[in-house]
Order: sequence, then C-alpha cells, then structure tokens
Amino acid sequence: MAKLKKERSYTEDHARAGINAPLPKIECWENQFPNYEVAIEAPEYTSVCPKTGLPDFGTIRVSYVPGRWCVELKSFKEYLLAYRNLGIFYENATNRILQDFVKACDPITARVEGRFTPRGGISTTVVAEYTRKTRL
Repeated sequence: MAKLKKERSYTEDHARAGINAPLPKIECWENQFPNYEVAIEAPEYTSVCPKTGLPDFGTIRVSYVPGRWCVELKSFKEYLLAYRNLGIFYENATNRILQDFVKACDPITARVEGRFTPRGGISTTVVAEYTRKTRL
C-alpha cells in the first residue's frame, strides 16, 4: 500500500513568522519590596494570522514575582500594541512575550497566558512559564 503524502499549506515561514521581528523595548524600574506577585491583564491584544492575514484577538495576562526590577506598564502596553500588525501564531506570540518579558526584568517567576477569542468555533489558551535558576 502506497503512503499518501499530505500536502501542507503552512510553510516554515508561517511557523517562524514574527519570532524575530523588532519590537519596542520593555522598560523597568527598580523594585522596592520583596516577595509579592504582580498581575497585568491586557484584554485588547491583537495580531495577524501569518497565513491568512486575518486579525486575531485575545487577552494577555502576565503574572510575575519581581526580582530587582518591575516592568513599567506604559512601555509594556506599547510593546503589546506593536503586535497589532505583526503576523504571528498564538503559540509564538505567547512564548515571545514571555521571552522578552524575562529578558527585560529578570523576574523570579513569570507566567504569560494568552486567551484568544474563538475563530471558527475554537478558542485557544496558551500558557508559557519561567522560573529563574538560582544564582550563585
């Protein structure tokens, strides 16, 4: 029996879209207190599907335990707004936000949850987490 080769309509370019796009810098300020958690919710996240060009909408929720630095919220809002015209899949956006957030403020822990609105009857939630390795 011959194997059927399934043609994929999604390319490697689609899969990598947006991962390395330049985005605004997330600024920080020096933390004044230890051992607390911050939760940030952005209910108006939007980006673009890299294959179809259709808009994607969702809520991004970030929770983190600050180390030395706290994220400055205006710069984080401007960072998220830069996704508006960026072609990027949900999974990549959530992981990219976590990666950039951690790079900016070096938190003790961080969690990014992307809750994306239904399209075609399917809603998607993507969660990415980070825990700082102990520094010697």
